[in-house]
This record gives sequence, C-alpha cells and structure tokens, in this order.
Amino acid sequence: MMAKLNWALTVLLVASIAILLWVRRNYGEPNIQVEILPNMAHSPAYASFTPNPVLPDGKTLQLPVPGTLPRGPQPLDLGTTPAETMHAAEQLKNPLDPAKAKVRGAVVYQNFCTPCHGGSMRGDGMVPQHGFPAPPSLLSAHSVGLSEGQMFHILTYGQNKMPSYAVQLSVDDRWSVIAYVKSSQPAATAPAATPAAATVPTGGIAK
Repeated sequence: MMAKLNWALTVLLVASIAILLWVRRNYGEPNIQVEILPNMAHSPAYASFTPNPVLPDGKTLQLPVPGTLPRGPQPLDLGTTPAETMHAAEQLKNPLDPAKAKVRGAVVYQNFCTPCHGGSMRGDGMVPQHGFPAPPSLLSAHSVGLSEGQMFHILTYGQNKMPSYAVQLSVDDRWSVIAYVKSSQPAATAPAATPAAATVPTGGIAK
C-alpha cells in the first residue's frame, strides 16, 4: 500500500513539474483577475477642456483654490517698460550662491549667448559677424553698471533687438548666467571692441 502511495505521489510531482514547465508564466504580465469594480482599477480620464459629470460645475479644468499659491517659478510682478527695468534693479536679487551658479552659468552662456555676444563678451559673436546688428559689449561701462535685477528683467522680457529668453531658460539658469557674466566682468570697465565688419556680397549674406 505504501509503495503504491509513493508511486502516486511521484507521478503527481512529475506531472506538476511538467505542467509548470509547459505553462512558463510571463512574470512581466499582470495576473489574471476578475475585476468586480473595473472603475476602481481603470479610472476614466477626462481631457482638460472636456465636460466632466463628476464635478459640480461640469468642468474638468478647475480654478485654483482661493488663497493657494501655484508650484514652480512665479511670474514677475513687473511690466516691460524701461521704468520697470529700473524697478527690477531694486526688487530682484540673485537667490543663488554665486560661486556655484557661475559654473552652470558658463554652460548656459556658451549655449545661448555666444552666438551674439561672443566668447569674449564683446559683442563679436558669429551673428554680428554675418551682417546683423552687434549687441553691446558686456564689458562696457553701461553693461558693468547693470544690476543683477536689471539683467534678469532683460533676459526675461528682452530689450531692443534682444528677444526674451524666458522660454528657453529657466529662472535658475537666468540667474546662473547672470552670475557668470558678473564674475567675468572686470572691476575696471573695458572699452567695447568693434566687431569685425562683415563683407556682404550682392544678393546674399556673407558666409
């Protein structure tokens, strides 16, 4: 009797191993489940501007709760006029550590500023060398005299022929490149270098 039981258990063991080898479950797939409440596992998604029957006003996109502050960088409470640029000089201060910020600022300057201002910061980048108006030297007396707040305002809103860089550069990157420029400006102002004149042939821009 015991021998028959051992044989039966052996057969069951071999059969179990064979079934496991044949099934070969894919552990990357979820288990088979019977979803009694499917909406608990798969919530219906509503686009921002589509009607929403769940919310009282029937809208998916909701206004912020009164008294709350949005996350992330805050918009400047300043206008775009020259007078507002002067207000920025008084209100805005660089919140970053200058020694650390200028390391990141060097990368930002190389990527976004050298095409116009050049590696020497004298306004002799590749853009003015191809016939476009040269920007002012960042080593001139006027540029050295700009406060960090004024420079941040200019980077954010643009000035004259310089466009706004608020989309391309985050708030921290704007402050970082300002720290880098300020650290590179001499204590004594240097005269602006005249960019090399570009020869523009008839019918095109010099290469």
